[in-house]
Amino acid sequence: MYKYLAIINFIESQIESGALQEGAKLPSIRELANQFICNKSTIIKALQEVEKKHIIYSVSKSGYYVIKKNFKQKSSMTDAIDFATSAPNWTQFPYIDFQHCINKAIDTYQQDLFIYGTPKGLPSLIDVVQKQLTMYQVFAKNEQIFITSGVQQALFILTMLPFPNGRNKIVIEQPSYHLFIEYLNVKGVPVVPIKRTAQGIDLAELEQIFSGKDVKFFYTMPRFHNPLGTSYTQKEKAAIAKLAEKYEVYIVEDDYLADFEQNLKADPIFSYDVSNRVIYLKSYSKIMFPGLRIGVAVLPEKLIEGFQQYKKITDIDSSMISQAALEIYIKSGMFERHQTKVKQSYFTRAEQLYQSLEKHLQADSVFKPVVRPSSISVNAHIALPKNVNANQVIKHLAEQNVYLQSLNCNYLPNVKQERLLKFNVSNVEESKIDEGIQLVVKELIHRRNWFV
Repeated sequence: MYKYLAIINFIESQIESGALQEGAKLPSIRELANQFICNKSTIIKALQEVEKKHIIYSVSKSGYYVIKKNFKQKSSMTDAIDFATSAPNWTQFPYIDFQHCINKAIDTYQQDLFIYGTPKGLPSLIDVVQKQLTMYQVFAKNEQIFITSGVQQALFILTMLPFPNGRNKIVIEQPSYHLFIEYLNVKGVPVVPIKRTAQGIDLAELEQIFSGKDVKFFYTMPRFHNPLGTSYTQKEKAAIAKLAEKYEVYIVEDDYLADFEQNLKADPIFSYDVSNRVIYLKSYSKIMFPGLRIGVAVLPEKLIEGFQQYKKITDIDSSMISQAALEIYIKSGMFERHQTKVKQSYFTRAEQLYQSLEKHLQADSVFKPVVRPSSISVNAHIALPKNVNANQVIKHLAEQNVYLQSLNCNYLPNVKQERLLKFNVSNVEESKIDEGIQLVVKELIHRRNWFV
């Protein structure tokens, strides 16, 4: 990351944490230059960028001062401990930066933004995305990359699109992404479930399913699974890619939380694909905001023509203004700075979540130990004793202002549901996590002997 971006992050975090209060004077340019071991022009550039956000202001021959905090969330549920909401916290997003990018996009592209574009997406954004994907070990040609209206659109098109293997069944992990499950149910698509737990999936069972010769593709979230929060090992990813090649099955890899990965060696299944059978999907909704509605699909060459045709009749193209603004946001370095800041914020909360779960559950032998993944994410889960009803637990905790979400929608109909509680830290304050987990465990202990 550029040095001036690190300086901006430092200043903003000092204000956000309260280390620099309203009206406080920032360290001098010379002090900051010494602290970050850089020249004064770099410090001035960083201060000017922060000033543009109306967070600090300059006084001639005096220095820079804090205007006010803009970080506290305005909410009617100030006492709530929200482990249910998975959308990113809006206070994490630097909307002033993105507003600047939207204005710049309109100035740059002018009339091009107000006409139909191309089904593949804005060509200049595809160029930027291609370079960005290499950071995730996804190396693709420009013609393989499509900009979609979120990952959902890509999933819908792939489900409708005839594949070269001529098959129609879809294999899906259980539990899995609720909106895709709902779509499969509504459309009556033939589905084969495979159980996924904190330990992963049974690869022998997966091979048996693949060998049936009727599987179109396997939809999977190898990294930071929703709702479990766990990830496949590199060995498992390589094995899945090998099975896909052996049985001519396609893999749809939903890497929706790729931007939150802490382990730089955690490569996607795509990186093990030697037979062009992995379709890689990436979302910008979680790292930025859902309303952006921009996703990325990287396709094998045999699927390009058909995918483009289906996308064209679905929506002609995705929002051109959003695409142009995102291009500028990435190229300017703003995305990298935002990613670094948000990733650290989420990691800190996720670490607190696992520490609290381990601390409060280990004292009671009835509960299974918490499985801490090698890379932790915004999601986590715990398994409940057989005599505890998850829905009743959720209902009673809501009465105490602790909110959790049922996993009923994450399972296919007629598939046995595991007794799980899911936790998401996207919208919960770090200071409230331990309190929330204490209340959850207290409720579980109170109910574990109730037979329901």
